[in-house]
Amino acid sequence: MNKILIVEDEKSMRDLLGLMLRKEGYGVETAEMAELGARKIDEGSDYDLLISDISMPGMSGLELLRHARRVSPQTEVILMTAFGSKQTAIEALNDGAIYYVEKPFDLDEMKAVVRKTLAQKQLASENADLKLQNRDLRAELKDNYQFEGLIGRSDKMKAIYQLIRRVAATGSTVMVSGESGTGKELIARAIHYNSGRGEHGFVSINCGALPDELLESELFGHMRGSFTGATNNKQGLFEVAAGGTIFLDEIGETSAAMQIKLLRVLQERRIRRVGGTEEIAVDVRVITATNQNLEQMVREKRFREDLYYRINVIAIHMPPLRDRAEDIPALAEHFLDKYRGVMGKPVRKGLSKGTMVRLEAYGWPGNVRQLENVIERAVALETGDEIQADSLSPEVRAGSSAVGEPELTLPKGGLDVESHLESLREGYMLKAMEQTGGVQTRAAELLGMTFRSFRYFAKKYSLGRDPEAVDAQTEVARTGSE
Repeated sequence: MNKILIVEDEKSMRDLLGLMLRKEGYGVETAEMAELGARKIDEGSDYDLLISDISMPGMSGLELLRHARRVSPQTEVILMTAFGSKQTAIEALNDGAIYYVEKPFDLDEMKAVVRKTLAQKQLASENADLKLQNRDLRAELKDNYQFEGLIGRSDKMKAIYQLIRRVAATGSTVMVSGESGTGKELIARAIHYNSGRGEHGFVSINCGALPDELLESELFGHMRGSFTGATNNKQGLFEVAAGGTIFLDEIGETSAAMQIKLLRVLQERRIRRVGGTEEIAVDVRVITATNQNLEQMVREKRFREDLYYRINVIAIHMPPLRDRAEDIPALAEHFLDKYRGVMGKPVRKGLSKGTMVRLEAYGWPGNVRQLENVIERAVALETGDEIQADSLSPEVRAGSSAVGEPELTLPKGGLDVESHLESLREGYMLKAMEQTGGVQTRAAELLGMTFRSFRYFAKKYSLGRDPEAVDAQTEVARTGSE
């Protein structure tokens, strides 16, 4: 886990950045003044990234930057300020800051800058010990991406695994389509690490997260003096990925001008750095991804037809999670293992049956990414040794619809009919509880069940509040009227 130190005297901004970056999976510490931040660095904390305001009482962010570069040169630095000027930016970059961000900034842009900074740091670290470190790292990555990142054994996923194996052996350009959150980058990584390029770099960039000027510099590099702040020559990601793979995510978000530049690279396999004149040959495999209908965008003249055919040599579509609901249990268990390990939560019994019913019944508009967030939240909130439905997010509890006309089809491997009927009963009880606002007596009436029978099964399935303590007054009223 990457460690980030945020130094910001404004509490609301400090808390907002901390919350955002923790949610992205980083380890975050904060300090309200530069002196305290310097002390944390002096104490030997191995921070990967320092994000600091410039204008603070006492020690300034520029002074903290210089201190960090002396004491912890491996720590990258991003500076931010509401009082920006070109001169301040140049000074910060010359003193070793990797980026300079002016307030107010877009949170998604800040996320992209942080991801990019840490990715560049990792690449630099790999290059420092190419013979030993890279050999071990590449072996580990190859193990991790032999489809372990792609979870599911549905027929749709099995077909994708077979296609990945065939595609990986070729050098063809691949376009991965699918809704946001389905795992398109995992497909790109699986192709890369199962190909002959797997021992070389895999470089990923979100084309929709950066403005044209910055995207061009990131992809193709720049020459010293080509623009303000360009104090050194810089390799672009096409060069960094030499011999490996570059993954261009959200390519449908690129401008018409950038599409022309990308088309030229795909045709000629050569790039030119910003401000440079030299043509540089690049040997990379290109994999793109989009959540948009590029074919329709071509018809509407919003995406170049010639580029579309260049990137769509081999197409892979990642299905939404709602179309492979049989994979939800395996995915949920995977994320449960991940987050109970991270949070140190035992949750020994895993997910309750009622919880799994709700997960399988929900439509998952945010796909696998949303499922992961829901499981992370549930692990954080759960106090027992089994994830109960009450720990799921409200939209999942409210949007679950486990009730419907049962499909009278028999699976190839047979069916445990008792377990199936149990699941149906639980689903109907859940729906009845939702319709009656959690009043068990009314829910029992809807289903033609006695109250005592309903209460027994509600306790068994952990539906709603503690059934021993709920509706006491309603029970008295009911028995009195019998």
